[in-house]
Parts: sequence; C-alpha cells; structure tokens
Amino acid sequence: MTTDPRRRVPRTDALLADPRVAAGVERLGRELVKSVVVAVQQRVREGGLAPGAAADAVVAALPASAASLHRVLNATGVLVHTNLGRAPWSPAAVEAVVAASGTTDVELDLATGRRGPRGEGAIDALLAAVPAAQAAIVVNNCAAALALVATCLGGELVVARGELVEIGDGFRIPDLLVSTGARLREVGTTNRVTRADYAAAVGPDTGAVLKIHPSNFVVRGFTAAVEVAELAGIGVPVVADVGSGLLRPHPALPDEPDLQTTLAAGADLVLCSGDKLLGGPQAGLVLGRADLVQRLRRHPLYRALRVDKTILAALEATLRGPVPPVHRMLATTTGELRARAEAVVAALGGDAHVVEASARVGGGGAPEFELPSVAVALPASFAEPLRHGAPPVVGYLADGRTLLDLRSLDPADDEALVEAVRACR
Repeated sequence: MTTDPRRRVPRTDALLADPRVAAGVERLGRELVKSVVVAVQQRVREGGLAPGAAADAVVAALPASAASLHRVLNATGVLVHTNLGRAPWSPAAVEAVVAASGTTDVELDLATGRRGPRGEGAIDALLAAVPAAQAAIVVNNCAAALALVATCLGGELVVARGELVEIGDGFRIPDLLVSTGARLREVGTTNRVTRADYAAAVGPDTGAVLKIHPSNFVVRGFTAAVEVAELAGIGVPVVADVGSGLLRPHPALPDEPDLQTTLAAGADLVLCSGDKLLGGPQAGLVLGRADLVQRLRRHPLYRALRVDKTILAALEATLRGPVPPVHRMLATTTGELRARAEAVVAALGGDAHVVEASARVGGGGAPEFELPSVAVALPASFAEPLRHGAPPVVGYLADGRTLLDLRSLDPADDEALVEAVRACR
C-alpha cells in the first residue's frame, strides 16, 4: 500500500465543490478562491494540516472581499488621514456610488434621448455651494487641476518663493508646474513678499499669478504675504490653490482659506481637493470665471484628467446630502467625546482609561492647528495587535501608551473598537 503523502491531499475540484467554498467562488471569483485552495493543499502536503480539515481551512482563509483594501477604524486623531484614504464618505455618497456603479445617464439626456453634459448634477451642486463661482469643472485631484491650469494658461507663472512647497511623498509644486512647460517667475523671498513684487513681475508673457496654500507648514516671525484681494486687478488671472476644499468659512478653522471667500475677494480661479475638508471623494475642483473654466474644459489635457461616473455621483451626494463625517468630527464637543470615551473604558475595564488628547485636521489642512480631543489610553503593547485585528484599529503611541482618539472615529464604531480591544487581550 502506498504511503505517498500526495494521495492524502484533497483534490482541487473536491474542495471547490464544498458548498461553502462554492459560495466563496460566487462572491470572490474562481481564481482568488483557487489560490486559497492551493495554499491549503500545500499545508496538507507538508503535514501541517490534516486532510479532513482542509475544507474548513479554506473557508476560514477566504478574504472578506475580492479587494485587498481593508476597512480600518481611524483612532489616530487625524481627521483627514492621507494614509487611511482621507475623508470618510457620508452614507448618501456611498449610496450614490452604488447606484452609479451600474448603467447610468452620466452623458445622456433622458428627456431627449440625446447625449447630455457630463457631470451636470455635480457641477450644479458645486455652483450652488459656492455662489461666487460662475462655472466649475472636476478633475481627478488637485495636482491635476493645477497642472491643467498651468498647461492651459501657459507662458510665465508668477509665484511667491515661499509658496513653492513640497508636500507628502516628496511631491514638489514647482516640479509639477515646470513639467507642464510653464516658466516660473519667482518673486519675493522665502519669508516676505509684497504686491509690488508681483506687479513688477507681471509682463506680456505672464499667464497667471498663482497663490499656493502652504499645506503642511507655517512660516512664523518676520513675514509678509499678499492676500488675494490685493492681487485682484493686477492685469492677469489670479489663481488660488486653497488646498483643503473648505467651501465656506468654518468657525472651528478661522485661519483656513475657503472657496467662497477667496473668489469673492477677487480670485479668477480657485482650486481645491474634494477629499479633504469638503468631505467627499478624491477629486480636483476648479471654480471661477466662466471664460477661464471654459478654456480649461476645451483643452485636450482635460479629457485625460476628468473623473468617472462614481466620483461625480459621490461628489454631488456629498454636496447635496447630509453633513459629511469630517464636518461632524469638527463639530463634536469635548464633552461628547468624553462621554463616549468613558463608555468605552467602562466596557473594557482593566488597564483602559480616559485621557485628554489633541486631534488635527490632516491632509495638509490647517497646519499646526490642534483640536482638543479625548482618547482611550491602553498599554503600548496594544498598538501592533490592534493593527492586525479584524477590523484593524490604527491609533498612535505617546508617552509609552497606545492612544485611541475618538474625534476621528465614527460614534457608530465605538462598539467595534471595544470588541477589537477585547480581542487583543
């Protein structure tokens, strides 16, 4: 009688025929499930798993979805965390994306049966939210918006030296601008610039004056900057990249520029991100003068940068629907956070306790601005197992402790947070 261990390995077709595995094929696809089956067969082949346990092992190893991204509980205190996908969407935006994932009327006028304007609903929602804008377009991120403006307006771009910034992952604004073929005319010094500097630099080759949000740094001390209102009427378009996508002034962020105020102050175009303080999907928004927006829309590069139907749907739902989660995070009081933290600690007991904390906007918005917050403190040893949990929980280490800041966490996830901590004990 043969003792070849390969004969003991369950056959692929037999494992795939298990009803539970077959259901996984329907949900995840045959190739993904088959890769799990092959891995389990190898464990049996090596003697680490009994043949009779193979089907159960396959079921246990099947991923939750066909995508590799995981739902993560954000307890970092960073409201718009770039590494965690920036702004969480409102339920209305999620519902809109599900509806748009099928066949939609994205470029069809149902009344006439003819081709219609793409993204008209999202554009109308933008203009309703920012009345100072005459027109708007949507591209795939704010860098794309800036590249389109630089390419289309062309020639020489006047920009303050102190605004030629580098943001996350080594991305440098001047490198992007130069890559479009534009020439940069730098004015002022690192810490000081005046209107006279801008006026002296404007000439027949000037395509625009740029104002760039400083993103993730602040210059303090002996400084001088020029506001958009002072640049209005300088003779060329004034383009302001306000970065974070704040639609209107927000009481919690008094120093953060917003689209409505910047346009009303005299900017010809404003640019921003859709997935930061606006609270929606990744997108680059350009709003302002109708003639300039039309020039951008007609440029060949626009076609390469435009967004798909799901982004348009999520953006419109974010603008028209309920308050997005980011704004709920900003508005939450420390009293509400403390009550939640005390409830979490009461459920956990033991080594968990409530501490004061400081949250941040993140995503380059409101640099160095701190929001008072409340966190649940645990021993430092919890940080790593929490990240490996289901769902993963990401907090941060401070003073030898793991802190789980509740300002960046949806209140509906408090119970999931408790269960995740319990699973680590």
